[in-house]
Amino acid sequence: MELQNVGIVSCGKWIKRPEKANLVVLGKFYKSSSAKSKLEIFSFDSKTLSLSSSPLAEYEIEDGEPISIAVHPNGDQIICATSSGDCKLFELCAQETSVKLLPKEAPSLQGVGLQTCIEFSVDGCKLGCGGEDGHLRILEWPSLRIILDEPNAQKSFRDMDFSLDSEFLASTSTDGSARVWNANDGVTVATLKRDSNEKIELCCFSKDGTKPFLFCTVQRAKAKAKPMTVVWDMSTWNRIGFKVLLAKPASVLTTSQDGKYLALGSKDGDVCVVEVKTMRISHWSKRLHPGTSIAALEFCPSERVVLTTTKEWGAKVTQLTVPVEWKDWQIYGLLFVMLLVSAIAFYIFYLMSDSFWQHPATYQPSTSHIDPLLGDPHSEDPFGPLDL
Repeated sequence: MELQNVGIVSCGKWIKRPEKANLVVLGKFYKSSSAKSKLEIFSFDSKTLSLSSSPLAEYEIEDGEPISIAVHPNGDQIICATSSGDCKLFELCAQETSVKLLPKEAPSLQGVGLQTCIEFSVDGCKLGCGGEDGHLRILEWPSLRIILDEPNAQKSFRDMDFSLDSEFLASTSTDGSARVWNANDGVTVATLKRDSNEKIELCCFSKDGTKPFLFCTVQRAKAKAKPMTVVWDMSTWNRIGFKVLLAKPASVLTTSQDGKYLALGSKDGDVCVVEVKTMRISHWSKRLHPGTSIAALEFCPSERVVLTTTKEWGAKVTQLTVPVEWKDWQIYGLLFVMLLVSAIAFYIFYLMSDSFWQHPATYQPSTSHIDPLLGDPHSEDPFGPLDL
């Protein structure tokens, strides 16, 4: 396939917007030396579960190709790490009729080198940057005050993720090691233990608010040993269990925003979605991107769909075959119907029953329980004949 004038998708992210009007940002580059790389914004149609055919907005990158993208939780700021060694900051201005990407000055993000991992914390108050050279930076947002600047944090960053409370940052290295940092002061909290024949590749914190776990994919060097997903307890940072899910090397690991689902993308184009509560597979898209490694995998903020990107097949939105969840208005509607049915049933029972209130009030003298024993009080001989 000729790709000289066709944009190659290198990275992508969802942009959360009010009223579930979510957008998608894609980073593209071209093999042609005359074509400049771009950031493009696409709308998402929740009815057809598809992206718009043409971008709503685009921005040409003067130097370098987009490597990775981070989107602030509020959806208003986007950071794009480029191959030139700069992280470019953009402000998203989205109105009813137009969408614009406005570049912003961010001196602290200039000349930082090639960043393989960039990630906002869940609360949006911190930014983590992990370089190809192993340099880790944790910055306050939006002040960009340096919390941690560690040149030798890892050999080279492979993956990173913030915990739900934004207190911890986990990172993995290309040498198979993994570390956990305190995101508030930059102190190393733990180095995850592994066997000599194991390499920790990807990491992702649980996000459901009830299970304080760290998920990691682990590749084993043993013959015929399948890759596994291992769980660490955040209170002790000890390994508490594992499960073989994808059964093949994974290229990306992520969780849904409500923490109910965990997703893995393989190096040959498969996507596996697991219910965290049971750790059972709920969805499997085999050969979603045939023969190519999935570069990006992310859950939609409001729908049970995922965005995936690969350099060969571009971006794709896939609906998940997971159980349908009740929405708030559906629950309230069901309660209203139940109350209405109860009221109708009570009314029918009222009409069909021999109710006291359906008859005119008349005085009915009560009969004493002793009357049957004494006989009729108006008879001449209430005791009847006596056997003398």
